[in-house]
Amino acid sequence: MGLSPASPGAGRGLGTGRGLGAKRAVATKRRRKNMAGVAGPRMGQGAAGGDGDDSLYPIAVLIDELRNEDVQLRLNSIKKLSTIALALGVERTRTELLPFLTDTIYDEDEVLLALAEQLGNFTGLVGGPDFAHCLLPPLESLATVEETVVRDKAVESLRQISQEHTPVALEAHFVPLVKRLASGDWFTSRTSACGLFSVCYPRASNAVKAEIRQHFRSLCSDDTPMVRRAAASKLGEFAKVLELDSVKSEIVPLFTNLASDEQDSVRLLAVEACVNIAQLLSEDDLEALVMPTLGQAAEDKSWRVRYMVADKFSELQKAVGPKITLNDLIPAFQNLLKDCEAEVRAAAAHKVKELCENLPMEGRETIIMNQILPYIKELVSDTNQHVKSALASVIMGLSTILGKGNTIEHLLPLFLAQLKDECPEVRLNIISNLDCVNEVIGIRQLSQSLLPAIVELAEDAKWRVRLAIIEYMPLLAGQLGVEFFDEKLNSLCMAWLVDHVYAIREAATNGLVKLVQKFGKEWAQNTIVPKVLVMANDPNYLHRMTTLFCINALSEACGQEITTKQMLPVVLKMARDQVANVRFNVAKSLQKIGPILDTNALQEEVKPVLQKLGQDEDVDVKYFAQEAISVVAQRLRKLDFPVKDSGEPSTPGADKNHFLRPREDTGKGPAYQRHVNTRDTLAQLEIAELSMKFLPHVHLTKVSSEEPGLQANKANGYYTVVYTLLM
Repeated sequence: MGLSPASPGAGRGLGTGRGLGAKRAVATKRRRKNMAGVAGPRMGQGAAGGDGDDSLYPIAVLIDELRNEDVQLRLNSIKKLSTIALALGVERTRTELLPFLTDTIYDEDEVLLALAEQLGNFTGLVGGPDFAHCLLPPLESLATVEETVVRDKAVESLRQISQEHTPVALEAHFVPLVKRLASGDWFTSRTSACGLFSVCYPRASNAVKAEIRQHFRSLCSDDTPMVRRAAASKLGEFAKVLELDSVKSEIVPLFTNLASDEQDSVRLLAVEACVNIAQLLSEDDLEALVMPTLGQAAEDKSWRVRYMVADKFSELQKAVGPKITLNDLIPAFQNLLKDCEAEVRAAAAHKVKELCENLPMEGRETIIMNQILPYIKELVSDTNQHVKSALASVIMGLSTILGKGNTIEHLLPLFLAQLKDECPEVRLNIISNLDCVNEVIGIRQLSQSLLPAIVELAEDAKWRVRLAIIEYMPLLAGQLGVEFFDEKLNSLCMAWLVDHVYAIREAATNGLVKLVQKFGKEWAQNTIVPKVLVMANDPNYLHRMTTLFCINALSEACGQEITTKQMLPVVLKMARDQVANVRFNVAKSLQKIGPILDTNALQEEVKPVLQKLGQDEDVDVKYFAQEAISVVAQRLRKLDFPVKDSGEPSTPGADKNHFLRPREDTGKGPAYQRHVNTRDTLAQLEIAELSMKFLPHVHLTKVSSEEPGLQANKANGYYTVVYTLLM
């Protein structure tokens, strides 16, 4: 079984459609003979001491799958290419496997992507760094395919392999590859070349460096926009590895040309490169060489370019320094804040806080108050909700920069306006950052100014507005503290529990759980639980059901003691409710809180109530009661707790506690027996459940009542059930 070129997917890769496959097709036919027997005995010579054909069969299968018609099989084999290489050995991997892979890149994109990824980690499998150049041909081919993700992965692997080349090998093998890609006929190869210049330039000789710079200049002025775009995206990275003189004489002119390109997709990438270039130049050089071009980009006719300037503004500010920021960037930022496109305004609004923080301490407050704040006030009432939301996410941070006086006088009115905004995201962003303002002006001032607006929203006629505030309440409570919450907001949360809209009641219930998690069990026991339990006597059955929902939610957060002592008695009392909806929710609640309760409560209190509900006249109540009975019975069995049968007196001589106890008279494995009352619904359900759950591992036997020692139980309907575990 030898390797041969894969025919599926012909035309997708580098074959005749790329001008590379015509000659290789002939060579591939010859290699079929060379690769013949790869799965046979010869493989043992390259593998680590195989024992014969049988031991190498899995490798043979993998090799065969490389040319299988099924794409998934080929993909699986490619992902295990390292296994094949290990079996073949380094020499045969270099001389047969790699040429085969190079010649047969006619495949689906996902297969080529996996191949490009695998080859990046192949250096050790071809003999180490001395033979790393053997991996270049297949990766060069992959770097020219149409699919972008495959090319990008091939370039990534090439960059990785370049670091393993010695300087001599780099100039002998890797640099020629870069030159071939850079001068290729198809734009795909030239775009891939753009990502390889920066990794080979630092270790090249001066003569080769000049050639590399020349090739990069050519790509920056390429006729194809895709190539210029790739060059612009790598301009900043390439500038970092160049000498300073080359940056001034060659990179800056390239930046200027790309920043004025006819394609906006090229111009916006030039803005991104500007950050790296600015970090390399002195202040005077920046002022003279870069800032005029950057100023033009900030006023570019394309909103995408202006957006990129706004998005990179903080990085640009750090790169150019404080003096140029005050003279050139602040005016540009003002224009971006009042841009005609909402996307640009939103991007600039996101950078307001960072811009203010990075300003020099001396005169910062004056600059913000006079040159930034007037534009912020206009954005608060912007027509676009994304702009307002972006501003709301950062504006609270200005309070720590401007101080208490300016915050109260200038920022609080803006916060109030945003708290009343119709967009929920704007309100959320304000409430989420209240702690910033709290640190500056104090909780009392904050409550006097912002709390009325929050209460107003909490009582809004539109239920969706109320719902939004409920969802923010745990966050707000955590920032304001427990004392403030109890004083100002506790009554508000309890009022939501009796809201006429179910979604509000449900959200309020979930909010209580989060509050308990923040403030603790003791707070819940003293503050929340008593108010919730009072609702059990409410005339409105919906409110009584809300009590049950709250108990379900709070039981886990409050723990066993509070649940058993305070909540359980109320739930059991509600089992006698006149409304069937309440009664079956009692059964569901008992099922929910059952795992939290102690075993005595389950046996003595919960079980009798559930048995009574199991005989209810309402079919839904009966159904949910039986569901709960099953869960409770399973819980007691797990605890190995004695399950007592209610309603039937125990008989002397019988197993009074009805423990599950071992028997020794079975040869099939450990066996257990228990006396149960077959008149008891709970016992019947237990037996049925065991039968369904454990068969065929459990064998249930009803022992004859004539068996010695069981005569006294016959009258009361007791039988011994033997559980034989077939181990």
